[in-house]
Amino acid sequence: MSRTNERELPDIQSTTPAVRINLTRVGVKNVKKLVEVSRPEKRPVIFISNFDVFVDLPGSLKGANLSRNFEVIDEVLQQAIDGDVKEIEDLCSVVARKLLDRHEYADNTEVLMRSQFMVKRETPVSHTSCHEVVQVHARAVARRTFRDPIVRKSIGAEVTGMTACPCAQDIMKERALYVMKDLQIEDEKIAAFLREVPMATHNQRGRGFLCIEIDDDQHVKLEKIIRILKDSMSTSIYELLKRGDESYVVLNAHKNPRFVEDCVREVAKKVLAEFKDLPGDSLITIKQTNEESIHQHDAYAERRATMAELYVELNGEPNKP
Repeated sequence: MSRTNERELPDIQSTTPAVRINLTRVGVKNVKKLVEVSRPEKRPVIFISNFDVFVDLPGSLKGANLSRNFEVIDEVLQQAIDGDVKEIEDLCSVVARKLLDRHEYADNTEVLMRSQFMVKRETPVSHTSCHEVVQVHARAVARRTFRDPIVRKSIGAEVTGMTACPCAQDIMKERALYVMKDLQIEDEKIAAFLREVPMATHNQRGRGFLCIEIDDDQHVKLEKIIRILKDSMSTSIYELLKRGDESYVVLNAHKNPRFVEDCVREVAKKVLAEFKDLPGDSLITIKQTNEESIHQHDAYAERRATMAELYVELNGEPNKP
């Protein structure tokens, strides 16, 4: 019995569907890959990643050729290992472009990448080395035109930190003032004490998210995004703490109390300062979730705006082009 030639096998995807409706997204989700991005004169960066890859599908076709998605991902990952792709958002961008080439019927492609990234850190007092897992998000969308494709890409991260509640702290401060005055302690000593020892309050583990969407020829450093998020909460947290480190972290948090809303606004201010050269249409998404310790709910705040919109709100005038 002769083997059937592959070219003679039926291509069901190319047939006409019974219901001829265009589909916005067709593809694969949760494709797990180990992404290795090379760096000159440094060890490569490793990301444990999940990919979602989509194309749009016209109503004239029954299905998309999904095997091409896997082929493109593997091809671009090899480019990253060889040093041709330097950043993960660029990796998504290259995949999105190549998908347009492989899916000739598609007008739009989309690539989502969710990764775990290990960051090496040092504690503030004992300088003990430890690691932290950061959730990294990258995305690229490509749209076919009569000339070159239009590509927008984004890079973002989610990090954890600690926040201290200003409201409860103010209540505790009033209580301390009442007790110290009742003990007939001088006002000057009370003021000096409160400057050095912040009052108790309830704390939250905060999860900050920042994502920046830009044109394909722009670049944003992931390390800066991570630093902005950490610096916008009451204090950073660490996997391993010696006693001196623990004292520093707790004191620093209570000297810098912040609501969930404060964190989002602080991120926005730092983004304008750190990325002032980005175009005005760069899209900024900021989210903060605080896991409450004295409530059963979480507190949440969010802002989504362009760089131009944020600049006008903070400065009262349009940014220069």
